[in-house]
Amino acid sequence: MDNRKVLIIVENLPVPFDTRVWQEATTLVRNGYTVSVICPKGKGYTQEEECLEGVHIFRHGLPAEGNGFLSYLKEYTAALWEELRLAKKIYKEIGFDVIHGCNPPDDIYLVARHFKRYGVRYVFDHHDICPELFEAKFGKAKGLLYASQIFMERQTYRHCSLAFVTNESYKKIAVERGGMDPDKVIVLRSGPDLERMRIIPPDGQIKRGFRYMVGYLGVIGQQEGIGYLLEAARYIMEHDDDVFWGIVGGGPQLEAMKEQAAKMGLGDRVGFTGRVPDEQMLRYLNTADVCVNCDTYNPMNDKSTMNKILEYMALAKPIVQFDLTEGRYSAQGASLYAKNNDAEDLAKKIIGLLHDPEKRRDMGQYGRKRIEERLSWEHTSKALTEGYERLFSCWEGRAGV
Repeated sequence: MDNRKVLIIVENLPVPFDTRVWQEATTLVRNGYTVSVICPKGKGYTQEEECLEGVHIFRHGLPAEGNGFLSYLKEYTAALWEELRLAKKIYKEIGFDVIHGCNPPDDIYLVARHFKRYGVRYVFDHHDICPELFEAKFGKAKGLLYASQIFMERQTYRHCSLAFVTNESYKKIAVERGGMDPDKVIVLRSGPDLERMRIIPPDGQIKRGFRYMVGYLGVIGQQEGIGYLLEAARYIMEHDDDVFWGIVGGGPQLEAMKEQAAKMGLGDRVGFTGRVPDEQMLRYLNTADVCVNCDTYNPMNDKSTMNKILEYMALAKPIVQFDLTEGRYSAQGASLYAKNNDAEDLAKKIIGLLHDPEKRRDMGQYGRKRIEERLSWEHTSKALTEGYERLFSCWEGRAGV
């Protein structure tokens, strides 16, 4: 056990900002593994090398974020070069038996291939289904670029010894589209850490004098459906002018959404915090009467587990969201489900819930109990440790260890 060493590579977010990756890394450290992480700089994390909670972190720079194909190609090429450079350094200085690659994109197996000659195995951590993500961003489910996403996904599964996926929808894709042996695909859900997602007293000042507050947490991006949220806010303003909307999170569409809210006449009824520390995030969400998930219905969002849903549940908040497959699995009775991509129905369900405090309380308690008993990281992380134990035990057994 003392010699078990893992290198985690994540390209799209730094650690410890990336909650799932950070929980995985620290969980493995607590279970006796030596863990190193390669990730980009950003979100306030600019130090190139540091050790936090026993995790050795190596960060690299990336080109400025863009939305076009050439921007993505430039970013991915630069990231691969830096990941390979740092992996060579880590292999010499610390060592690793496994490379644990976290997508997107589906190209980290290319780094792992370099170390295959040394007996290093590749474990794939499937965070996002990239073909569907490509479709959500560019509106195309065909053509050469889309086909390249399918190819990279298949190559990733072809080169991995074990895959962790976030839900059963992703497992089905791994088996049917990726050609993986079902026994080598493990569902590892991204459960919230209840020490981080704490229930604290509401802060009445956040409501700005309004009676009710609707909370949102997440990325302000293209496929997150913030436009639906703003349309719902305008509808509610016309029917119940006593609701404040607290939108917590940053992203590439933040300034555009602020401008849109102003043009819609929402004024001080909608507040955008941008990216904020956990303490401010908790103040906002604990003050909200209802929390909302407005993710657009599309193949990507329908099959993906959204962390915000689980985090709302951890704080005992009733939820309104569109009727997405994995969103319904996560929340079940903790949520109401609006017609997909229908802002007016979203608004009507929010109004109904705001005016029914008993239902809000019951739904919040149901969600909190579901997290405590089944979906917190304390429970879901067992899949991670059991998967690695199985991988290393089989490996060491064949090696005669």
